[in-house]
Amino acid sequence: MSALAAQIETGSVLDGLTAQPSDPLLALIGLFRDDPRTTKIDMGVGVYRDAGGKTPVMAAVKAAEGVLLKDQQTKSYLGPEGDARFAELLTPIIFGEIDRARLCGVQTPGGTGALRLGAELLARGRAGTRVLVGTPTWPNHVPLMEAAGLQIVPFKHFDVATQTLCFEETLAAINAATPGDVILLHGCCHNPTGADYTVDQWNTIAPLIAERGLLPFVDLAYQGLGNGLDADAAGLRAVVAHNPEVLVAYSCDKNFGLYRERVGALFVVSDRAAVIQSNLLALARANWSMPPDHGAAIVRTILDSPELTASWRAELDAMRLRILSVREGVAACDPAIGLTKQTGMFSMLPLNAEQIRTLREVHAVYMAGSGRINVAGLTPDAIPAFAAAVAAVR
Repeated sequence: MSALAAQIETGSVLDGLTAQPSDPLLALIGLFRDDPRTTKIDMGVGVYRDAGGKTPVMAAVKAAEGVLLKDQQTKSYLGPEGDARFAELLTPIIFGEIDRARLCGVQTPGGTGALRLGAELLARGRAGTRVLVGTPTWPNHVPLMEAAGLQIVPFKHFDVATQTLCFEETLAAINAATPGDVILLHGCCHNPTGADYTVDQWNTIAPLIAERGLLPFVDLAYQGLGNGLDADAAGLRAVVAHNPEVLVAYSCDKNFGLYRERVGALFVVSDRAAVIQSNLLALARANWSMPPDHGAAIVRTILDSPELTASWRAELDAMRLRILSVREGVAACDPAIGLTKQTGMFSMLPLNAEQIRTLREVHAVYMAGSGRINVAGLTPDAIPAFAAAVAAVR
């Protein structure tokens, strides 16, 4: 029997595939794009927008690209670890003072790449590792972890109906966990709820995680967009201060506005940093071989220049203040919406599917089906219309 005949008789290995559901957020993008109403409001896609509704290229980024265009001498491979200077310059911004002998890290394709690399490191260390995940969480957290062979143990992080953070549930989940379990934590600007732990709560959680023998995995994707660079890292730094080992997935996509460049890093704090780094390099090599250069080179160029760093910090702070002003503006129109209780780009409104559909179809207000909104999607002129629309469907 010929190879072709054998293939026809047995069928393709791909015959076992079934169609997967489309991403509802992608469908929402299409609906918004095709809506002819000039009053439409897009609060779905999670990217920063300025007061004019645009996602701008930061001035420091443009300047750094000019430097690279003029001075970059090669497009050769970086190596699986990526741009080492990029990771080195990010370290004090993320960790403050830290013993660098206990720290290792590699550049990754965005924060998602960092999360997946961390998940695979955990699976390599112990197959079937359990990961405590507060809900609701970023929709890609669970499938990403499960795809690496990890087991998800959910606990309640936020009550959407009452708009309250479930701190006692967090403590209960930590106390009920088994030593060796991992706990996934949002470092700041929680996606999708905007509900962050206070400094006092972080200072309670951090030593309890160590006492229970858990491994913290911190997703820090929005540093600088909540309460400022140092304030947004306070929770992570408390965790690092109390725990012997910590994984940190970091993204520059948001705070440098480099969404399409996919710029991230995975850091691990441990006394076994050299052994862990060797495993990170092997896993990175097997996944993407070498990371992309341009975005990390931009960040490195900015952070290597005091002038560009000052420009970036000022623009990032302006972005943070704009998000805060939107929250305050909505509260001024309708305090019942309660956006000032959370921080960062996202909040999750206590709305059901019918209310969300009515907002879209009647009021041209677009948001995720979960009720998650991108606060930065609101322009100043749109705030009253948004508040009135939500009031109309409540």
